[in-house]
Amino acid sequence: MTTLMQASRQWATRPAEERFTSLPQMRAKLEDLRANSRALVVSSRRLGVVPTPDNKGLVIEGPQGNPAAPSNWAFGQLAALSGAPASYLRSLPAPLAADCLNYGLKIERDAIDTGVLLTRGSDGVQLRAATGPRYGRIWNVDVVRALEDRFGDGVTGDFRVPAEFGQRVPITQANTTLFAGDRDMFVFLADEVNRIELPNRRDGKTGELARGFFVTNSETGASALKIKTFLFDYVCSNRIVWGAHELDEISIRHTASAPDRFLEEAAPALLEYSRASASNITTALRAAQSAKLEKVDQFLASRFGPRVASRIKAVHEQEEGRPIETAWDAITGATAYARSIPWTADRVEFEASAGDILDWAA
Repeated sequence: MTTLMQASRQWATRPAEERFTSLPQMRAKLEDLRANSRALVVSSRRLGVVPTPDNKGLVIEGPQGNPAAPSNWAFGQLAALSGAPASYLRSLPAPLAADCLNYGLKIERDAIDTGVLLTRGSDGVQLRAATGPRYGRIWNVDVVRALEDRFGDGVTGDFRVPAEFGQRVPITQANTTLFAGDRDMFVFLADEVNRIELPNRRDGKTGELARGFFVTNSETGASALKIKTFLFDYVCSNRIVWGAHELDEISIRHTASAPDRFLEEAAPALLEYSRASASNITTALRAAQSAKLEKVDQFLASRFGPRVASRIKAVHEQEEGRPIETAWDAITGATAYARSIPWTADRVEFEASAGDILDWAA
């Protein structure tokens, strides 16, 4: 078992305008953002950077000379395209930073096609992304529509913004788990009513687990589309997920085929998860509990390697007070070991491999 901090980090850092109390409210904001956005592909040679009249900021001019103010994220992408560190450019006076960016985009580096995402707002046009020409954009609003179609409004159905320590409270901006801004989005929904009863979960006692999932996406190149499903004990007021067993993850990078893969892989997976009954999941978990491992060392080493296998065995014995005997024990030990992996991407990949043991047992 482990704790999941992703929702808590979102909860702690998102400003008020990026917090939503229902999926329809979130969708409406993202529909407006989508309607006022357009994506173009232009040569880097035809992008120009000029300082604002007060020399305190920068704007990007396209082939027609129309200005767009870069978001903080897009500025970093432009800096990468020009070959200069964004942190260094931000420390320079605006005119000098503009000269450095123009030199990199127009002279120093070869001309490359650049995908730009422009969004019109009350303050003018903003450049939200500068990516490769074959960037496969999955729009945030399409992801939220898919969630709404399968799970409802996120506050009244089986899957909804999670409670606090299992107790239902009104959903407000202060405790929501629905977030979206101009760079990315994050949704955490859970079914804490139809809990899964698991006999002999720990120390011979029956335990109950809820189902939950995270969905993250970025239409600006900040991250891939990811759907992470898991079982857990409860969510605290700080939106930390406690006692989680992480079972599966789908990750779709924004390549040219990404929109099609979203329709072919991610959307059906969400539909299947929404329809899955507690009894089906309980059957799979009980199968893992009863699946005795005759050769534990060989079983673990074939999946994680001999060195990691020995560490998984050690952490399980330390936390559970007994050696690994079943497939469920192996999942518990592997997810416990995953907490020691410092890099998030590596930890997520390892936890997904641990979740594959459940499929093997079932």
